[in-house]
Amino acid sequence: MEIRMANAEDARLIAGHRRAMFAAMGAADEADLATVESASIPWTERMILESRYLGWITSDGKRPVASAGMFLLDWPPHPLDPEGTVRGYLLNVFVEPAHRERGLARELVQICLAEAKRRGIRVVTLHASDEGRPLYETLGFSMTNEMRLTLANE
Repeated sequence: MEIRMANAEDARLIAGHRRAMFAAMGAADEADLATVESASIPWTERMILESRYLGWITSDGKRPVASAGMFLLDWPPHPLDPEGTVRGYLLNVFVEPAHRERGLARELVQICLAEAKRRGIRVVTLHASDEGRPLYETLGFSMTNEMRLTLANE
């Protein structure tokens, strides 16, 4: 297995993994998943080019089998990080089903966290699937009091 940093040409792969991740969670119907995938390609490419999305891809030979990313968010100073102005947000953590249970997701998340530390980022957040939650807990993540409101398009 080989791990490399993602580049803008990987946007389609990352968007495909994003779609597969949401499909595995049963998060949306096929039409919404297709829209998410197609809309994610230009967004991911732009964020990589702007150095706001840092991604890593694991390949088995030439075949990509896992990926994970960290989105760098502008964030005001906060008691958790009184001088910091950037937070890391982990997203798109996905491993192809045939390659699961080999520690690939853990290794990719650890790479993201090491990069956050290297950049002096003290707060890293994510939204965990039920399947992923135990992994994140073993890496030190804890539940928070975050709430969400989804506004309907009219």
